Amino acid sequence: MLRRSLLMATAAAALVGTLGFSGAALAADKVNVQLDWVVRGNHAMFFVGKEKGFFEKHGIEVAEIRKGSGSPDAMRLVGNGNADFGFGDLPTLAVARSQEVPVVAIAAVNQHSPLAMISLAKTVKLSKPDDLKGLSVGIHPAGSTYIFFRGFLAANGLTEKDMTLNSVSPPYESYLLLGRVQTVPGYVDAEVPELEAKAGGPGSLSIMMGSDYGWKAYGSGLFTSQEMVNEKPDLVARFTEAYREAFDYVVAHPEEAAEITAKDVPGYADKKDVLLAQIKADIASTFTSEDTKEHGLGWMTKTQWEATLKTLTDQGVLKTTPSADDVFTDKFLAKQ
Repeated sequence: MLRRSLLMATAAAALVGTLGFSGAALAADKVNVQLDWVVRGNHAMFFVGKEKGFFEKHGIEVAEIRKGSGSPDAMRLVGNGNADFGFGDLPTLAVARSQEVPVVAIAAVNQHSPLAMISLAKTVKLSKPDDLKGLSVGIHPAGSTYIFFRGFLAANGLTEKDMTLNSVSPPYESYLLLGRVQTVPGYVDAEVPELEAKAGGPGSLSIMMGSDYGWKAYGSGLFTSQEMVNEKPDLVARFTEAYREAFDYVVAHPEEAAEITAKDVPGYADKKDVLLAQIKADIASTFTSEDTKEHGLGWMTKTQWEATLKTLTDQGVLKTTPSADDVFTDKFLAKQ
């Protein structure tokens, strides 16, 4: 009996080896994802990736998707190993890297920055940067919107002294709705759909895009730690591939992506329409570029990263400038 059992075990082991399986391969890698903020449309890839099995197909279990309190905090949490992957503003990542936070961009979700200056159209019309002079501005003095605001002013020959700054706490767009400030910096793929839903619908806001006035930079994207890149490149490669497959699915099926996200996030049952508006805003204006047409969604180039770093340096946002090779890697973005 013992001899027969040993023979069966040996045969089973040989079959496993022949098929290319192993105990390690069968066990999915568990990872945690850190978001920059509460869930928004451009976070849908993580929920779609779980629901549609893209992560599972690549041997990954996304154990937790955590909401955040801003891009700087998300980068610190990933950089110190409290999360494996993160999502946040890529210019802010460059600032974090210059401050020795060890994070690396692995995919650019927004090829063009979705940041803008926003006002209520019934009170203020924004048609050029000089229109900001004399206005009261709601500013959260940390995070991606402040980095954008400083750069936008510098790019257009303005200073903070040209307007009245009011320090506000998130959600700072509520200060605009209440009339406590006249304009705020915000994301057209995040705050704008939420604000429009409360301010009277399309046309209720006046929007001045930073990308139209000197803010030439990537928007938000996927990142991980330098340690993950160095120590677990296979996992990073598989996660990136699964994420890009989910990205493709979100763009092809925005309504389903909004439904999946609204269903999966506690308290979001009635937010499908806002999520869908956020996703559609990105599809219309930020997800694609000439680079993504050739190489697929999420693509990044050293040339564009160098331009982003130059913008941040020229506008005084970066005190010391990291190299493009420090802040991003394209080795996980296999050509499609």
